[in-house]
This record gives sequence, C-alpha cells and structure tokens, in this order.
Amino acid sequence: MFILKKMFQLRDKVNPDAEKPFFDHLEDLRSTISRIVVTLLIATLVCFVYKEQLMEVIQRPVNEVWVAKHEARLPKDQSISLDQWERALDLATITPPLRQHQPDLEKKFWEFESNKDLYVLTEAAIIYRAVEEIPEDDRESFIENLSEKDSAVKELAAKLLISKPAAELNAQGNLRLMSSLKPTETFMLTMKLAFFAGIVISFPFLLYFILQFVLPGMKPEERRALWPALAIGFGLFLGGVFFSYFFVLPKVLNFFYDWGQGLGISNDWRIGYYISFATTFVLIFGLAFELPVVVMTLVHLGILGFSVMNSTRSYAILAIVVIAAIITPTPDIPTLLLLAGPMYVLYEICIWLAYFYERKQKRKEAEEEKEYLKKLLADPSIAKSGEKEEENEDHSDHEDPYDHDEHHDEHHDEHHDEHHDEHHDEHHDEHHDDDDHLDYPGEHQNPEEDPDHDPLGPPDEDIPSEEQDRK
Repeated sequence: MFILKKMFQLRDKVNPDAEKPFFDHLEDLRSTISRIVVTLLIATLVCFVYKEQLMEVIQRPVNEVWVAKHEARLPKDQSISLDQWERALDLATITPPLRQHQPDLEKKFWEFESNKDLYVLTEAAIIYRAVEEIPEDDRESFIENLSEKDSAVKELAAKLLISKPAAELNAQGNLRLMSSLKPTETFMLTMKLAFFAGIVISFPFLLYFILQFVLPGMKPEERRALWPALAIGFGLFLGGVFFSYFFVLPKVLNFFYDWGQGLGISNDWRIGYYISFATTFVLIFGLAFELPVVVMTLVHLGILGFSVMNSTRSYAILAIVVIAAIITPTPDIPTLLLLAGPMYVLYEICIWLAYFYERKQKRKEAEEEKEYLKKLLADPSIAKSGEKEEENEDHSDHEDPYDHDEHHDEHHDEHHDEHHDEHHDEHHDEHHDDDDHLDYPGEHQNPEEDPDHDPLGPPDEDIPSEEQDRK
C-alpha cells in the first residue's frame, strides 16, 4: 500500500492539473495491467505456432559450443567437420564386423555411401580407437608399422593421434540431444519459450502501456515525442538481447563446459534447465539495457538531475555492480562484469542526456521570459492584468480565517442565541427581584427611597407605637 501511494503521488506530481483520488489511480493501474496481460497472451499464442523455430534458435548457442569444442580437437589441415567425424565413428562400429564376416559385403556396403571420402576417415578412426587402447609410449611405433598400402589412412591416423579428438562423442555428455525426465516437461518448456519470445516481440507495446501509466496527462506534442522514445527503448532492449545471445551466452556456456570437463564430470545438461537458464539470461540483459529509459523517466519526473547524477557517480557504480550481481543468473565474476560494464556505459550516457535536457529546459524558459518582456514593453497593461490575476488567484487560494462555513455559522448562531437567552433570563430575573423590593415595604423596601432611614437603627416594626407617633 505504501508503494502504491508513493507511485500515485508521483503521477500527480507529473500532472498537477489533473490530480486524482486514490481509487481512480487504482483503476488506471488495473486497466494497465489488463492491457499488458492481454498483449502478452496474444503474443505468446502467436509465438507458440513457431515452436520448432524457437527451439532451434534457443539451442543454437549450446550447439555452437558443442561443435566448437569438438572441431577444435580435429586435425586443422584436413578440413574435417564434426558431422563427418560423427559419421566416421558410427561407420567404424559397422564396417569391421562386415569385413570379418564377408569382405565383399563390406565393399557392397560402401557402394551405398554417398560420401566416398569417409572411407579413409573411417579407417583412420578404426586405427585411432585401437591406438587409444595401447600404452602411450608404443602408440607412434604401432602406427609406423602399418602397411604402406594405405598411406593416406596411416598419415591421417598419425594426425588424429596428435590432435586427440573424442573417440566417443557422447562419452562426456551430449549437449545436442538433451534429455527430458518428465512426460509434461517438453510441453511446459514450449509454453515457457513462447512466453519469453512473446515478451520480446511485444515489448514496445508493454513499454508504451507502462509509460502511459507513469506519465499521465501527456499533451499531443508529448505523445508524438513518445514514439521515438519507444523506438529507442525497444532498440536498447533488442541490443541487450542480441548482445547476450551472440556474445555473452556462448562464452558463459563455454566456461561452464570447460569447468565440468576439467573436473572429469560429464556435461549431460537437461533441456529444462538449459532453456530456463538461457531465456532468463537473455531477458535480464535486455531489461538491464533499459537503464536509460528508467533514468530519463526519473529525470522527467524531477527526481533525478544532472548535478545529482554527476556528484553521486561513485554510488551509482556501486549500485550497478550490486544490481548486476543480484540479477545475473551465474555466480562468476566475468559474467557480472559483462553485465555491469554496459550498464555503467549507459549510465554515463544518461548523465549527458540529463545535462542536455536541463540545458534545453533552461533555454526554453529563457526564451519564454524574453517573449514576455517583449510583450510587456509593447503593452504595459499586461503587467497590471497579470498582477490582478495573481491577486485573484492568491485570494482564491487562501481562505479567510474569519469566514466560517454554513454549518459553523448555524452552530454559532444557535450557541449565541442560547447564551443570549440565558443571559437575558438572568438579567430579567434580577430586574424582577428589584421590582419586588419596590412593591413590598419593610426589609424588602429599597432604603434609598427614604432619606431619613437609618440603616443602623432597629426596624420600624420593633419601635413602640408611641415612639413612632413621636417621629
């Protein structure tokens, strides 16, 4: 809830003329999420149709690693491909039993083989396999004792002994034919692959929906400027994806393959783990390359600026390294540096973009001020009208502290009436008591009306009648 409130406050800050209550912001968020979900669903279904092509694309990096590793161990001057070597190894298990059983049957078998050059390679593979079982000190002498009749086979076998290719390609794992250990694993992997491909092809629309929510109330000219920004954002995303797919991912796979091989561990990678690793790896690099979009959005919101970014560069470098270490799916330092390096370069570009943005804004404000001064010199009445408008705005913005609302006035009137009535009643009662002093004689009579009255003397009713008559 706290994050939502802060996010909604940023939206109001971007567009202060059209502030919305909390639930209106929440409705906009719901609408944005619905658009994103529908877009991803359509893109995933479209990509699912091309599942075979997507599987071929995602397996290409690991196939290249597999091929490069084995072709590097073949003789350089013979131009032997890995496919030819694999075929020769397969034929090397078939032709010797046929030759032993019936030599003519072997010749008949080679007539069906389209590539006649494989005969020499197959014979050399047979000898190479046999030499691998001999002690290392006796291998060269064994090859030298071969008949000169098959000199081409003898020469190729000697070269194979030097380069030491894999006598059994699957002895240390087969990366081109990975295994699936669950009945539903291949189907779920296909859906997952289609989903990630859907994110890639629909990324411009996703970015548009997100920016439309973060930067509401855009003017027509700002909307027109948004499309080039979307093109740049999509280009950065594709740049990160291609950089990871063609450059970083093969190197990472090569590193882990050599690491396992150096420890004597068979590299039998499961297809599920590989697809999850490869898709996550590529997607992380694509999103990391969106750093300029995020930073420039914060600059537009007024949260970041050139001076802040320039003075906190060291902290930004540390943050980039920490973020790269967290989001990188591998624990090795080279991969971290391959991700953190481009991110830092993009951050430096963002600093300069922020500088030019602020410079443009200052130039625009200076031009507007210059235009206003020209109008002011041409017509001085503009200043008076502007002052009046400012006074009216200030008067409307500030409430009169003596102004009370209707409810407060009613409450004050009722309270005043009650207080006045009570005060009037008390005053009336006192006045009525004074009247009583005037109406009744004796001790209730007002002494001020009798000038001869002695307040220290006894009451009249206690004086004898003779004394009263004497008075």
